[in-house]
Amino acid sequence: MTEEQQKNMTRWRLILGSETKALSGTFMCDRESIMDAALAAIYDNTGAKDAKGARGTGLGNSTPKLAKWLTDVRTFFPKDVVSVIQSDAIERKGLTKLLLEPETLKNVKPDITMVGTLMALKGQIPEKSKETARQLVREVVNEIMKRLEQDLRRAVTGALNKKQHTPVSNFPATDWKRTINRNLKNYDRESSRLIPEKFYFFERSRKQKSRTVILDIDQSGSMADSIIYSSVMGSIFASMPALDTHVVAFDTEVADLTELCRNDPIDMLFGVQLGGGTDINKSVAYCRELITNPGKTIFILISDLYEGGVRKGLLRRLSEMREEGVVVIVLSALSDTGKPDYDVNLAKEIAKSGIACFACTPDRLPDLVAAAIKGSDLTAFEQSALHTER
Repeated sequence: MTEEQQKNMTRWRLILGSETKALSGTFMCDRESIMDAALAAIYDNTGAKDAKGARGTGLGNSTPKLAKWLTDVRTFFPKDVVSVIQSDAIERKGLTKLLLEPETLKNVKPDITMVGTLMALKGQIPEKSKETARQLVREVVNEIMKRLEQDLRRAVTGALNKKQHTPVSNFPATDWKRTINRNLKNYDRESSRLIPEKFYFFERSRKQKSRTVILDIDQSGSMADSIIYSSVMGSIFASMPALDTHVVAFDTEVADLTELCRNDPIDMLFGVQLGGGTDINKSVAYCRELITNPGKTIFILISDLYEGGVRKGLLRRLSEMREEGVVVIVLSALSDTGKPDYDVNLAKEIAKSGIACFACTPDRLPDLVAAAIKGSDLTAFEQSALHTER
């Protein structure tokens, strides 16, 4: 057998497991043996091999043993694979409670799935593990913040600047694009110069908020990823002086988390209660009370639309908000993961009333928010989402 063939055999052996008879004699080095044992602990029916080669009982209930397993997984597998293995370990082996131990949490790779798990368990986290859990959540939130903040700020600022101009001369605030476009008729061919007849300037200071943004977030268990991204988005919006931001979370009750989100998105995440029923209509009714200037308000409902409240009331309120001049956007998911699970029939009814209703990946948020501020047609986003789902 050639070296390349041996490598391929080893790969298949790691994929299929030790019970694959045709590959039972495959040679593995120490590193590959550790990888095999780590995978066997989760994916083999009978658990991992012990030091003598006999089948054990998987990861068992020993926290030190779990910590070692997590260390092996992080050491020998690529980062994206680590997240998948950790998630499968929780689902297949019921390791959720063991994640509440600080020794275990220190070895966990921070990812959005793990944050969702900790959010669901927040009421069970012992005092000794709370700080470690918060540090893990903060790592993930900081990564998302780095990914979104610059583009989101640029998109919002750019969209608002294009809406706000002032006659007061202020050279650093010159809107060059508009100034050039409006003065093209004054181009002097002989000197090859544009001679502006009038300059246009961005309005640099505003005594009042330019826009109100209301995020209405579904707390149901399936929305964990969307809640995490929404909390970061809300935190970014809340830090922008031009925006008056409200962050609301709901199940069958409504919780205004604006202050928590403004102070620290981590506090907001630990203020969310995953699971329970869903009364979207009730939350929309609450959010309508927050609107003082409909023409300058963007309302974003983030929900899988499995309504447990009054369906007709929800449709009526959303339509009325839109007719009043509010930019209404319904996101069935705000996540990087695959095809979202949502109530397709209710989504179609909402879309029929002329309201943009689709799933959105976090990377598209800046363009979406900018388009909403400018009052642009959001049809392109809907069509893109439909194409992705197909």
